[in-house]
Amino acid sequence: MTAKLISGAEIAAQIREEIKQEVIELKAKHHVVPGLATILLGSDPGSLSYISGKEKTAKELGFYSARIDLPQSTSQQDLLAVIDKLNKDPKIHGILVQEPRPQHIDAYEINCAIDPKKDIDVFHPFNVGRLMIGDADLLPCTPAGIQQMLIRCGVKIDGAEVVIVGRSNIVGKPMANLLMQKNKGANATVTLCHTHTKDIAAHTRRADILIVAAGRPKAITADMVKAGAVVIDVGVNQVGTSKSGKRILVGDVDFEAVKEKASMITPVPGGVGPMTITMLMLNTLKAAKIAAGLGA
Repeated sequence: MTAKLISGAEIAAQIREEIKQEVIELKAKHHVVPGLATILLGSDPGSLSYISGKEKTAKELGFYSARIDLPQSTSQQDLLAVIDKLNKDPKIHGILVQEPRPQHIDAYEINCAIDPKKDIDVFHPFNVGRLMIGDADLLPCTPAGIQQMLIRCGVKIDGAEVVIVGRSNIVGKPMANLLMQKNKGANATVTLCHTHTKDIAAHTRRADILIVAAGRPKAITADMVKAGAVVIDVGVNQVGTSKSGKRILVGDVDFEAVKEKASMITPVPGGVGPMTITMLMLNTLKAAKIAAGLGA
C-alpha cells in the first residue's frame, strides 16, 4: 500500500489563512499590525529568493514588512547597530537575519543581540531555555511546522516512539525537546540519532514517527523503516540539474522505496519547506500580540 502524502503546502495554506483572519481582527479590535524586519547581508541568489518570499508572504498576510539589505562586507558592529535599532522600534515584532551569514559574522553574538521577544527564529539562548522547560511563547519554526503537520494529519503523538535522525540546533535538538514535553501534540518517547550513533537502523526501525534531518540524500532506505511508520523528511539536497536547467531535489529519505512501506510520508519539495516560513509568520503574529498585552 502506497503511503498517504503529507502536503506541507496545503497545511501551510490553511495556517496562513488562519493567520490572515487573525491579523484582520487584531487590526480592527486593537489597532495592532504585526511587523516583520528581515536583514540580508550580501546578494546570494538563494538568500535573495528566500527573503523575497518571506517579504511577499508577510505583506499577503497583512503584516508591516521592513527589509534591510546590507553589503556582504558589513561589520559585526554595524550589524549589531541595525539590530539594536530594530529592537527599539515598536512597529517591529519579529527580527530575522537571513542565513547563511558571512563567515566574519559571529552568529552566536548576533542571535544573542536580538531581543528575545522579537526572536522569531527562536535562536536566542533565553528562548531555547524556555523551550527546554516547556514554557516557550515562540516555537522554533521547522520543528513547530512538523508538529503541526502531524497534529493536522491526525497522527497520534502521545505515547508514540519518535526517532529523529540529526542533532542540529535548528531541527534535531529543538524537535526532540518539543515532542517530549508534557503538552498537547507531544508526550512522545524520543530517540535522537546522529553520526556517532551505533546501528542507526536498529533505532529507526522502532519508530512510529521517523523524522529525518541528516543532510545526506537518500540516507534512510526502506529496510530502515518500520511498516506503517509516519516519515517526515526535512532534507533538501540538490543532486543534479534537468535538461531544462531546473534543479533536481531529493530528500534525506529514499522516497520512492519508503513510500511503499510507510503509512504517511512528506514529499521533497512540498513537504516540510512551506511550513517553516509559515511558522515564522505565526511567531511574528504571536510576538505582536504579546507586545500588545494580549498573550500569545
